Amino acid sequence: MPVTLRERYASADPVLRILSWSILIQTLGRGVFLTVTVLYFSFVVGLSAAEISVVVAASSATGIVTSLIGGKLSDRFSARRVLLNALVIESVALVAYAAVGSFGMAVAVGCAAFGCEAAAHAARAAIIARGFEAAERVNARAVLRTITNLGIAIGSALGGLALAIGTPQAYRVIIVGAGAVYLAASLLTLKLPASVDAPSVPAGPLPAGPLPAGPVPAGGPPAGDRSAAPRRLRLIGPHSPWRDPRYLAFAALSGIFAMQFGLLDFGVPLWVAHDTGAPNAVVSALLIVNTIIVIAFTVPLSRGTHDLRRAGRVIGLAGVLMAAACLVYAAAAGRSPVWAIVVLLAAGTVHAFAEVLSQAGAWGLSYELADPVAAGAYQGIIGTFYSLGSTVGPIVITVTALDLGFPGWAMLGGMFLLSALGMTAIAFRAARLSPVPDVEAAAR
Repeated sequence: MPVTLRERYASADPVLRILSWSILIQTLGRGVFLTVTVLYFSFVVGLSAAEISVVVAASSATGIVTSLIGGKLSDRFSARRVLLNALVIESVALVAYAAVGSFGMAVAVGCAAFGCEAAAHAARAAIIARGFEAAERVNARAVLRTITNLGIAIGSALGGLALAIGTPQAYRVIIVGAGAVYLAASLLTLKLPASVDAPSVPAGPLPAGPLPAGPVPAGGPPAGDRSAAPRRLRLIGPHSPWRDPRYLAFAALSGIFAMQFGLLDFGVPLWVAHDTGAPNAVVSALLIVNTIIVIAFTVPLSRGTHDLRRAGRVIGLAGVLMAAACLVYAAAAGRSPVWAIVVLLAAGTVHAFAEVLSQAGAWGLSYELADPVAAGAYQGIIGTFYSLGSTVGPIVITVTALDLGFPGWAMLGGMFLLSALGMTAIAFRAARLSPVPDVEAAAR
């Protein structure tokens, strides 16, 4: 009988334990950077708002490419080494922020940092794919997501020290410290077991026939097994996600829904500041509410989403909640300050639950719809569309909600709803075609 995630964690499972500590330490540094980077560029480096937006857009665009590369290399070589090298280079780039003195250098350092972060994310996702069974993968992602939010929250508080002091030296010291924290996180990955790497390729041609279902055995496949294909993958080979239209459609729709993160980080603060009577401090309250809900509910609400039908239902519900959140955000305009705060907090709460549910469903589908032979490449595709959504998200949010008001918010909500329903349709169709019996149906 397979053990549960709780039992694995209690027995000090090396993969989950190492990834947990690595991500906790890493996200402490990430929280610092999320807090200070924009203000550092503005007040210390002297960049304009337009220049900062270019740095952010260029960095996000770099992740579109490096996510593919990270996933590809994780299949062809060692996922552990890809993760280690990406984190080490990223830590160097983060320390280099302290030396940035011009727009061009800010773009170069930002692209290096975010590009390595995207590659590391793809490699880590491939490690999870090989290190856990189906149900455990989603739970592991949920645990790591919870730890991520906790680490960012603590790191943001530490970053606030630099903001409170306000001197260039304070900014630079906290930035160098955060980069050193990243380096410590990278060194922990040296302890990951070899079983999370792609299996070696046996000599001789691969046999014809369908791929075997289920995860690749930890010790590698038997000779001649098609699951040994990862090291022979070409850019668009027989196991490439680019030849899988169903997965591409799912990845594209998940990238669209991922614009919800830009909504919270970019759209809502501007909406609060320019279109509502609420004080700007409510933005901080919304982030706190989001963090609390994500930490408290990610693990319980993600249970069972390795089942295709359940994952589809969860994502569909997330779409409904996200559409509702957009309409409630819009309703804050024209209200008194007190009522605007109440309306915004209600919208933020609904938005947070939509985020948790959408992530839980997407994690399940991202693994269950993927070819297990090319786990890294498939997870790299997910990261690519996520980066693409992050790049165009501010533009979409601006031309809809921020420029048009209520009609724009309605359009944005409709976009989230349709993308979620599209993923639901893909999940249910895949469940009908799957040779594996539906978990929920079998339980009945």
